[in-house]
Amino acid sequence: MNKAKIKQVFPALIIIFVLIVDQVSKFLVKTSMFLGQEFVIIPDWFRIHFIENEGMAFGMQLGIPGGKLLLSLFRIIAVLAIGWYLVKTIRKNESFLKSSVLALILAGAAGNIIDSIFYGQLFTESTYYQVATFNPGNGYAPLLHGKVVDMLYFPIIDTTLPSWLPFFGGENFLFFRPVFNIADSSITIGVILLLIFHKKLF
Repeated sequence: MNKAKIKQVFPALIIIFVLIVDQVSKFLVKTSMFLGQEFVIIPDWFRIHFIENEGMAFGMQLGIPGGKLLLSLFRIIAVLAIGWYLVKTIRKNESFLKSSVLALILAGAAGNIIDSIFYGQLFTESTYYQVATFNPGNGYAPLLHGKVVDMLYFPIIDTTLPSWLPFFGGENFLFFRPVFNIADSSITIGVILLLIFHKKLF
C-alpha cells in the first residue's frame, strides 16, 4: 500500500478503532456495574468508577431547560461538520497529522453521540442498586435523551492541603477529579495535538 493510500485509509481506521473500544467498554460497564460501583485497577492511581452524565465531556452540563436535547443536536451538527472537513482534508491530500487529529476528534464526538441518541432506547436505567440490562425498545429515555457512560477515574493525588495555606488550608485536594471515557480521551488528545501543531496544520 503506497503512502497516499495510507493517508486516506488511516483516519478511517482511527475512527473505527476508537468507536469499537469506546462502545465495547461502555457496554460492559453499563451491563455489569451499578451506578457508583468502583473497581481499583492500580491502587491510589487508576479505578473503574461507573457514573453517567447528561452533559458534555467530563460531566459538564448546560444547565438550561431542554439542554440535553440541544446538546445532542449540537453534537450531531458538530460531527457532520468535522466529518465534512475531514473528507475535504483527505481529498486535498493535506498533511497526515491533520487528518489524524480530525479523526480523533470526530471519533470521540461520535462515540458520545451514540450514547445520547440510542442508549436511552437500548438499555434500562442504571441505579445505585441495580445493573441495567440491554433491552432495545424498552429503555429509560426517548431518542436523543440518553446519558453518556463514564468510567475512567485517575485520582492521582488525594490529600489534605496544609492548614497554613490561605483560603484553602485544611481542605481536601483531589487531582485528577473528573471521570471520563474513551471518547472524551480521544477528543482531548485530538484537541491537544491541534493546539500544539496549530501553526503547522493551518
